[in-house]
Amino acid sequence: MSHSKMVNVLIASFLEEQHVQRIADVDPRIKVLYEPNLLRPPRYTADHVGALINRSPSQEAQWKQLLSSADVLFDFDQTHREDLPELAPNVRWIQGTSSGIGQFVATMHYATRMPNTVFTKASGVHAQPLAEFCLLVMLMFRKSLPRMVREQSRKHWERYAGTDLKGRTAVIVGLGAVGREVGRVCKALNMRVIGVGRTHLPTGSFSLALDEFVHVKDLRTVLPQAEHLVLAAPHTAETEDLIGPNELALMPRGAILINIGRGRLVNEPALATALSAGHLGGAGLDVFVEEPLPKDSPFWDMPNVLVSPHSGSTSDRENKRITDLFCENLTRFLEGQPLINLLDLNRLY
Repeated sequence: MSHSKMVNVLIASFLEEQHVQRIADVDPRIKVLYEPNLLRPPRYTADHVGALINRSPSQEAQWKQLLSSADVLFDFDQTHREDLPELAPNVRWIQGTSSGIGQFVATMHYATRMPNTVFTKASGVHAQPLAEFCLLVMLMFRKSLPRMVREQSRKHWERYAGTDLKGRTAVIVGLGAVGREVGRVCKALNMRVIGVGRTHLPTGSFSLALDEFVHVKDLRTVLPQAEHLVLAAPHTAETEDLIGPNELALMPRGAILINIGRGRLVNEPALATALSAGHLGGAGLDVFVEEPLPKDSPFWDMPNVLVSPHSGSTSDRENKRITDLFCENLTRFLEGQPLINLLDLNRLY
């Protein structure tokens, strides 16, 4: 059903003024509630968690008043994660700023505690930055970038032979917006692309990026071809420890593993062993089981590992893209139409 009354949209993480205005301009029925002085300050562009904040009692009361009046939330409230359902009883829809909100929603039991609320993800917003991160990792190791940097620092000139990506195989696990974009980029470099997922892709432009599709239950059959293994799947009961010692052993010697999904997809001790033994040529890791990555993690000191602080997806243009998605969804919400990127509460993605 469409909404005839005013809809209070509370913005729960820092957003630039021009994007706040774009949201307000979507429809006259929208009242935007935005109080940046009550929000966690961003530590970098498009930071949706923010630095810790100590609100005064009056500021806290003001924020709780805003939560109680909200019909829609732009982002989850990082300052009231535990008691959000009680403080925001009128919220009917929360737009996340991340694609991987499923585990968080499940951990907080929001689905049962907020039975009248729908949740939408930011799927697609991070596809381009993450595809570029995967390309960075592949080229870094195939073109011997660590060697170049090392030799330049000692002013040492010695020619060598790297390799190129043409005809090399990339196995991409997870064929959402990110996995499909990684596949498209790989095809642009004349690579061979094998997609691994739970369901076949719809026919059309996205399926053209694949040379082959296999179901995730048959993942092991293609691992011997995985010169580059890209993990772009969500963390679910099915994907936890998807890549363990047996799977790593099946990969060709010198292979590159790239994890842009979630840390729990990989058995980290087994990965560290495969890397230090030289079976794997390198790894580009954007996500870890424990974040921030502990100081005693072996990955920090490995010359064949690129450690990214869960920043492969972030871009200084992210807030614009999230606002684009939110404005489209806001129009749909007002008209009672299905929302884009609806979180499946059973599958958690």
